[in-house]
Amino acid sequence: MDAMSRFNLWLEKMPPQDPLYAELEEIKDKPEEIEERFYQELSFGTAGLRGKLKAGTNCMNVYTVGKATQGIARYIISHGRSAMDRGVVIAHDSRHFSKEFSQLTAGILAANGIRAYVFPDLRPTPELAYMVRKLGTTAGINITASHNPKEYNGYKAYWSDGCQVSSEIADGMYRQIEAVDPFEDVLTMPFEEGVKSGMITVLGPEYDRAYLDLIEGLAIHDWNELDLDIPMVYTPLNGAGAVPFAEMMKDRGFRNWHIVEEQKDPDPDFTTVGYPNPESPAAFKLSEELGERTGAELLMATDPDADRFAIELRDDDGNYVPLNGNQTGYLLVNYILEGHRDAGTLPANGAMVKSIVTSTLSTIIAEAYGVKMFESLTGFKNICGRIPELEKMGYHYMFGYEESVGYAACPEIRDKDGISAGMLVAEAAAYYRRQGKTLWQVLQEIYEKYGFFDEEEPNIVLDGIAGALRIKRMMKYVRENPMKEVAGAKVIKVVDYIDGYEDIPASNVMRFWLDNGSWFAIRPSGTEPKIKFYFYSRQSSREKAMIVNSQIREEVLGLIDAVE
Repeated sequence: MDAMSRFNLWLEKMPPQDPLYAELEEIKDKPEEIEERFYQELSFGTAGLRGKLKAGTNCMNVYTVGKATQGIARYIISHGRSAMDRGVVIAHDSRHFSKEFSQLTAGILAANGIRAYVFPDLRPTPELAYMVRKLGTTAGINITASHNPKEYNGYKAYWSDGCQVSSEIADGMYRQIEAVDPFEDVLTMPFEEGVKSGMITVLGPEYDRAYLDLIEGLAIHDWNELDLDIPMVYTPLNGAGAVPFAEMMKDRGFRNWHIVEEQKDPDPDFTTVGYPNPESPAAFKLSEELGERTGAELLMATDPDADRFAIELRDDDGNYVPLNGNQTGYLLVNYILEGHRDAGTLPANGAMVKSIVTSTLSTIIAEAYGVKMFESLTGFKNICGRIPELEKMGYHYMFGYEESVGYAACPEIRDKDGISAGMLVAEAAAYYRRQGKTLWQVLQEIYEKYGFFDEEEPNIVLDGIAGALRIKRMMKYVRENPMKEVAGAKVIKVVDYIDGYEDIPASNVMRFWLDNGSWFAIRPSGTEPKIKFYFYSRQSSREKAMIVNSQIREEVLGLIDAVE
């Protein structure tokens, strides 16, 4: 069915009193807008759904959310009465319609005879992931678009292992979703009716306490080994992190930390930040201002659903320097391993996991402590998805991360967790301060000891249908014209993951190693309209690594961007 046919079907079936009907009327003479909104069904993959809040099959609205939920309900029903009784736990973030979508989801599940557990207000994504395992539910659903701009919302699905759904499960769900008519097939029950009937349970504060107790149990050093007066700043970027982060900092005894007041409370428009991605240094503007006023050594931020975590450090000259996800990962890998070694609790069979596009410096650090670093595809369904496999192999999982500021320190939480990452980084800063060092100085020591790396992760954003097609042409060009030399260095190895490689499943990623100690990777994003690049160089000094990496980046980006 083409875009215009889908549009006309919606116009025919949607009740005229529905607020979205006015949107359809408004665009009926705008073929380009109709094409963008209706050229496809909003794709349901291992990251669930994500799209702009508009009327249309390619957008997030009550009909696409209803269609997805009814399909998932049918998938759960196909697993039998026990799966239905175990039910689904549901959370949401601070975005427009997140709470409404979460209650709609609960009502649809209840109408299908499936128990639903919901939080009374916004909660972090990692808490949702943990609740799947704690409650023993069949699945979990989180209404969130993570760090995307305010125009977006999304729908993440989890299975009983607490991980985002695997490709196999996502495919099974999609087959059911595909068969649902969103205007005729969706069973619904008003939220309050579901609560009164007992089919919907609103979770109490004891579940928040269980989550915090779990992550606080990751502490490596006690309060008497820490300088609890270290000045720090935190921002939740108007999302779900404010309350749990503050509770965690209070529990751990930190006395001199400050929250950015303008970004403390939920704001679906993200008025003070615009693009609420802690990977972007622009997101730290207000944190830097507060840091200057309070003398903070460490600035911390989580994204709106509090699964991503990023930091800025004060350097030796007193300037705030943003760390990329790899650098924060170095600090965490080093701190966790060093702390357990000093405490005598470092396991003989320790294991960590990083994505294939994450720096290999963390592998070098892990191996120095006798810990095995495994690789996975990007995304925490893949990183945390290795935990059961590692446990069966006799390994003790200690940490997993990827360069896009995601960190998973607890095997019971099978997703990235900005709250636990924040706790460990704050603890590390307080521990090293007690020893007379800053985290910035520790990072320089890591480079001195293990190798001088530079890390860059640029991307090219290409919106809409035209952008998606151009990204496909870019990847096709790279495959058909493999680079043999880049910035004067020879390409000595190329791995194309399109059909899988060794123990890594198939994925649209290419990776190149050069003879000068550098490597880079290229992959289209699975959740955003962009093609992403990852450049790493190891040289005799940090300055030389930055120069070499810059030369490689410029040549590769120029080559790819020239593809029309």
